[in-house]
This record gives sequence, structure tokens and C-alpha cells, in this order.
Amino acid sequence: MDSIDIRILSVGTALPGPPIDNARLAERFGMPVVWQQWMETYVGTRSRHFCRDLDTGEVRHTLTDLAESAGRRALTEADLTGAEVDAVVMSTASPDALMPATVNMVADRLGIDDVPTYQLQSGCTGAVQAMEVAGRMLRTGDCRTVLVLGGDSSAKHLDVTMDIRDVPPEVQINGLLFGDGAGAAVLSTLPAEAAPVLRGVFTRLIGRNRAPGQTVEWFSWGDRATADRRMPVTEDFKAVEESAPKMAIEALEDLLERVSWTRSQVDYLLPPQLSAKMTARIVEALGLPAADSISRVAEIGNTGNAIPFFQLEQLMPRFAPGERAVGVSVEASKWIKAGYAVEVP
Repeated sequence: MDSIDIRILSVGTALPGPPIDNARLAERFGMPVVWQQWMETYVGTRSRHFCRDLDTGEVRHTLTDLAESAGRRALTEADLTGAEVDAVVMSTASPDALMPATVNMVADRLGIDDVPTYQLQSGCTGAVQAMEVAGRMLRTGDCRTVLVLGGDSSAKHLDVTMDIRDVPPEVQINGLLFGDGAGAAVLSTLPAEAAPVLRGVFTRLIGRNRAPGQTVEWFSWGDRATADRRMPVTEDFKAVEESAPKMAIEALEDLLERVSWTRSQVDYLLPPQLSAKMTARIVEALGLPAADSISRVAEIGNTGNAIPFFQLEQLMPRFAPGERAVGVSVEASKWIKAGYAVEVP
């Protein structure tokens, strides 16, 4: 990136409630065994966590709750308090409200005040965007420590009373792919022995003249009439299947060129977390046979803006001096590719 080392001091994550496996989903919505088998064969994701109770529909956790928990864990791990944070950057596709911004509610709970706060509205590449923004702030010298947050609560779109047998596949798929969760990382320019260094990060919109691969609506009082004729969440899974592997390869190649690494120098791969089956195909297509792949999607689903934090959390205890890791992310909403490179000096 440049001569200033941006270190990852710590990572924290949070999941709501117990895992919900495919059998539980099939049972709750009265779907046949073949539907469960289809999920496991075609999608591959075995379980996920929801903020909403499947039986009652009650929202048990908010995104603010999850991000607070993840942020507090990251700060504790870094031996810092909220008063020592110079800025906060959060990414999400599903804030608790349009206003106040979720980032500010989380900052308030963590005792963070009188600092710049930013909330980015994005999908699966959002956490990488947040890291890029934080990195640029740190390189100016105005900030020394930035708390980066990312998370989503997709279950707010889940109606537990609906008969999903009448729901089109492009809507059904979202309940299978996505899970709720939040993550946090403390980035700093302060000296920290053995802390991983962020060597490169980038995001690129490549969706010009392309139809969105995923749409998430936000209905208000003024458009209730038309809202009844629109699905709140839809996904063109076929388009994602076709485009995601190509975008992931492009992102990896762009990233390696930026940091001047070769494929043989990569020790860990943090791949896109779209679905377990698609992630496996992308890992094979990326062509890094010597790199250990760190994936959580089969157990916790696609957690959107929280994805990199769950992967980094697994990486940090294993990361040894001299080792290198690359993270690759793709977003279908309007087609964004992103990547980041991390190294232990």
C-alpha cells in the first residue's frame, strides 16, 4: 500500500442464537425431504443463524446488538477501550434503521464519541470497502486506530408465517444462503509485534450496463400499494453462478499484481462465501493448491458484510511470521469485485 504499515490488532465476531440446520428449516416450513436433500446437494450450506425466532417471528437480536458484541470483543482482544478509538467505519446491507445510522448506535454503546463515523451501504464486498476507507484514513496520519465493523441481519426479511411452497425459487434461495452475523477488526498504525499487516486492499464496481444479480427492497408508507406486488428480496442465482467464479479470478489476479506476490507465495486463501458448493468451485478455479482455504459458509451461511471477519478470526491464531494470506470477495447486487492481502512480517 505504501510505507505506513497498517496492522490488524484483533478481530471479533458475533452470531445470534443457536445454528439452524436444513432439517429444522424443512420442518418449520413443511417442506418435503427432497427439498432438504436439494439444499444439501445443490447449495451445500448446512446451517445458519437468524436474529428472528423461527417459531414466534420475534426479533431476538438487532444488528446493533451483534455489532456491539463483535466490536467489544475486538477492542478487548486489542486491550483497548472505546476512548482510544480515533474513527469507526461500518458496512452493512441491512441497517437497523435508515436513521440513526447503526454505526452510531454501536459507537454509543462502546463508549466511542467525538470521532468520525462512517456507514457504508453495500453487500458482500462491503467489509473490504470499509477496510479500504479505514486504511486511507490511517495513512493520512489523522487517525492511529480505527474500529472496522461489518454485519447483516437478513432474517428481518423472513416471514415465519408464509407458505414458502408458493414462493418463487429466486426468493426461496435467500433463506438458504444467508445467515445473520457481525464482525469487527481493530486496524492501527501503532507498533504491535507479530500483528498481521494489511499489504493491499481494493474494490472495483464492474456492473455498468448489467442487471443487478440481487435486489433488496426497502418499503415505506408511501409505496405500500406497489410493495404488495414486489418481493422484498430476490436473487438471480444462475447469474451469480456464472459470474462469481470469473470475478473471483479477476480479483485475485488484480490483488496479486498490486502487492507483487505470486500464487506460490500465498499460504492462506479466504475465498468468497456465497454458498458452500459455489465456494468450493471458486477455490478450485482460483488455482492456489498450496494455500490453506479458510471457509465458514457451510456452518454459518453467507453472513454478508461480516464474512471477512469470521475468516480472519480463524486465520489469526494460525498466522505465523513470514506467511501471507489473500481474501477475495464478490458482490452480485451490482457486480463488485474486491480483495485484500495480509502478511505477518
